[in-house]
Amino acid sequence: MTRDLYALFGNPVSQSLSPLMMNTAFAKLNMPARYAAFQVDHAADIRKRMDTRSLRIRGASVTIPHKVAVMDCLDGLTESAGAIGAVNTIIRADDRLTGDNTDWIGIIRALSEHMEIAGSTFLIVGAGGTARAALYGIISKGGIPSVTSRSAVKGEALAKEFGCDFLHPDDLPGVIADCLINTTPLGMKGYGDASPVPSGILERFASVMDVIYNPPVTKLLSDAAARGCTTISGVSMFVSQGAEQLRQWTGMTPPEELMKQVVMEKLTI
Repeated sequence: MTRDLYALFGNPVSQSLSPLMMNTAFAKLNMPARYAAFQVDHAADIRKRMDTRSLRIRGASVTIPHKVAVMDCLDGLTESAGAIGAVNTIIRADDRLTGDNTDWIGIIRALSEHMEIAGSTFLIVGAGGTARAALYGIISKGGIPSVTSRSAVKGEALAKEFGCDFLHPDDLPGVIADCLINTTPLGMKGYGDASPVPSGILERFASVMDVIYNPPVTKLLSDAAARGCTTISGVSMFVSQGAEQLRQWTGMTPPEELMKQVVMEKLTI
């Protein structure tokens, strides 16, 4: 039986648990499909792979560092992807490739498990594609975000685009907010045991979320727990955004609990 292929494109991808999660879901749904990770150096390489007919790629996930650059390689964008300015999902319809974004859905679902978003204040750490998704989701649900980034140029531009404040890293000791969200790769497996913010400021936040899921407890979350913060792991976001991708690609209801189970089992080995 010929199996359709679904792909993950990014750099790096070797640490990703998306293949495990998605292939488990396909098996549960009795789908003749498989999911594989491809390390690519340039966003244009994603289009080339998607256009290779022998691969039969029906849909794709996009991760760092290509979420923004890949938009120029696609035939169109969904409303949410256009508003966010970043793509983590590619949907194929015949030869047409449309970019979508499910990261914001994953972020909102993860936050909603722990807090009320409307009226709450958030500090978004980072200025990449995931930061864009966080800003879009929080604003759409009535939250009040601000942005900080090691790159003042990128951070200020992003804050201006979304109509919120930019805070220079040197000003963080004076910041108080309901929730801090790390959207950078600092602390991810393969990026070293680091935190994107000084541990001393964390007591100023009731909750701290890290979009990183591998490891499930990053140095940031460990520091936050030690200071009495409610911590929100990236696992819930990861599973929710992946489940929404599967729904978009296939129209089927994803086995979300099973997907989370296999991810957690792998992370706790």
